Amino acid sequence: MQAIKVLPKGQITLPKKVRKKFGIRPGDSLIIEEDREKIVLKKGKTIYDYIGFLPKSKIPIEEMIEKSVEEAVKERV
Repeated sequence: MQAIKVLPKGQITLPKKVRKKFGIRPGDSLIIEEDREKIVLKKGKTIYDYIGFLPKSKIPIEEMIEKSVEEAVKERV
């Protein structure tokens, strides 16, 4: 077990050993779950994790992401 410090804006730094073990890279998404007295971080999935597994699409993945972000922004307004 390794202690990490929470910075003033709530930020934490994951130790290099942990990032390497779980393949966490800059830009990756993490999911935070609460489990009674515990906080659990899990590596999130993005559409990029499915490249090569999804059927071919007429729309490039980048365009799908852009449209998804636009829709998400509309929902928040």
